[in-house]
Amino acid sequence: MVNRNEESSEMNTKDFLIGTLLGGIVGASTALLLAPKSGKELRGEINEGAKLAKEKTTEFASTAKESTSNFAQTVSEQSNTLVERVKELTRAVRKDVEELTESAESLTNDLQGAGEEIAASVKKEVEELQRSVEELVREVEEKEKQKINSESDNK
Repeated sequence: MVNRNEESSEMNTKDFLIGTLLGGIVGASTALLLAPKSGKELRGEINEGAKLAKEKTTEFASTAKESTSNFAQTVSEQSNTLVERVKELTRAVRKDVEELTESAESLTNDLQGAGEEIAASVKKEVEELQRSVEELVREVEEKEKQKINSESDNK
């Protein structure tokens, strides 16, 4: 992920380039207008300056577009990686809960002869644990959906 220092550095670089471009255009225009030259000569130099400014602007736009595209691709790749990790974690937690439930049921069956009260208590605790884990999984999935939605809204 791009941290705030890198974003600030990219923003400062962009601001510097824009300032340099505009300063160059203003300086060149001022020099051309104040220089003692014939009208035809002056118009030719203004045309050359305008062409140069157009080329610089096109270069800057291309660089900005490329940087934005690279940043968007990086964010997309990292989001996809995070989504996959959350999905894997969710599957693992669900599998563990299922195994725990099966173990609790098996333990409950084993304990029936030893005491119905203990078995009911264990089963109740397991069900509460299962509900808690499922609720946690839902919360994680919901937060991930919200993150994905906010990232897609920012694009």
